[in-house]
Amino acid sequence: MNEQDLYAAIGEDGFTRLIAAFYRRIPQDDILGPMYEHHDLTGAEQRLRDFLLFRFGGVPRYLEERGHPRLRMRHARFPIGQAARDRWIELMDAALAETGLPAEAHQTLRSFFDSTATFLMNRAGD
Repeated sequence: MNEQDLYAAIGEDGFTRLIAAFYRRIPQDDILGPMYEHHDLTGAEQRLRDFLLFRFGGVPRYLEERGHPRLRMRHARFPIGQAARDRWIELMDAALAETGLPAEAHQTLRSFFDSTATFLMNRAGD
């Protein structure tokens, strides 16, 4: 599936369900939980959802509210090593499975998440 066709395939509802399923897993996670400010989990959820909506052909709310994504800069304060990257993917895989998106959408998202999570790594080793 072409990345720009993803929004048409799953809509805002698909992204909303996926990101909600992901963020339900964060507070209990021993690796990722401490990286998130618990008082701002709702904000973090909204930012990721809005980013993905924009990135995959939906509404440009993220750009309107936050400007250019600058992903590396925005994530520089978080210690993202191999363990954090792998756990993020693990939790997102669980959210993808729970959400039950169409197989083509699942594959497109998984590929994007895999490459982006690796791109955001900023620590050697774990």
